[in-house]
Amino acid sequence: MSTHPYETLTPDVVLDALASVGLHGDGRLMGLSSYENRVYQAHLEEPCQGHDAVVVKFYRPGRWSDAQILEEHAFAAELMAAEVPAVGPLVLQGRTLHPFGGFGFSVSPRRGGRAPELDDPEVLEWIGRFLARIHTVGSARPFATRPALDVQTFAHEPLEWLVSHDAIPLDMQAQWIKAAKIAIDLIAAYVDWTGATAQKASNFGLIRLHGDCHPGNILWTPSQGPHFVDLDDARTGPAVQDLWMLLSGDRSQRQRQLGALVDGYEQFREFDRAELTLIEPLRTLRLIHYSAWLARRWDDPAFPQTFPWFGSSDYWQGQVQMLEEQIEAMGEAPLVV
Repeated sequence: MSTHPYETLTPDVVLDALASVGLHGDGRLMGLSSYENRVYQAHLEEPCQGHDAVVVKFYRPGRWSDAQILEEHAFAAELMAAEVPAVGPLVLQGRTLHPFGGFGFSVSPRRGGRAPELDDPEVLEWIGRFLARIHTVGSARPFATRPALDVQTFAHEPLEWLVSHDAIPLDMQAQWIKAAKIAIDLIAAYVDWTGATAQKASNFGLIRLHGDCHPGNILWTPSQGPHFVDLDDARTGPAVQDLWMLLSGDRSQRQRQLGALVDGYEQFREFDRAELTLIEPLRTLRLIHYSAWLARRWDDPAFPQTFPWFGSSDYWQGQVQMLEEQIEAMGEAPLVV
């Protein structure tokens, strides 16, 4: 039986990795919620750059190249230099990415906070203002190595992988493939900038994004507002990608939430309302990509333990229903502000 790389990542290895960059944990180590990578909070014997606790992130081997990880770090540094409350890695021994035990890892300051109250218009406006500032920095230059959010990598390629690896039960395979192909054809009518790395493609401006701006990646404190964490999925794409994951509820609720976000956003940056047509296509891309992501990670022991419901016929029946709902949603009029 093969051993997954993360099975070798014991507490002693984590502490030894910290010691390799001159930091010494006091033994208090806590795993944080993360599936793609492994992330730990470690308390230090002596403060580092004013921090008595840090967050250590071990990148999943083979997912990103060193150049792509360093580009994420550089983006975070640009945001922090612009006084945007993003949490980026510390520079230790002259670098932000460090090798140890077959992994690349980074060390960031610990930030406290809770999930934001997204039913509060003032909270949404505050988040919108900082998203605009993130996008102002993001529009200054393109990524050189990190990819775009596009139909090929988030839909066509995941579908092909799932089919070629027999990841879908036979009793659901034809139904899911049919629904996915219909959805992808509809998505492609909007998201047609495949492979674009320029600042402008199709009818939408493509910029550097947070990429995965859901409520779990925003730490909120009443006095300081939001801190944006986990730029691991930073990609090139349209600005609305960083807004739509903050919308929930029925149409009227999402309409109000979007209005508050855009009110805050436009205090610093104009928002292109044409991008509102992309919300449901982007949501559908994420739905297709998510199933392939789970299937590809199944050799990681954390995934069967955390997602025991994945892979059953019931799961795929639910995915077919959600795709059919998204096909219908993509045919409806978009939200307006």
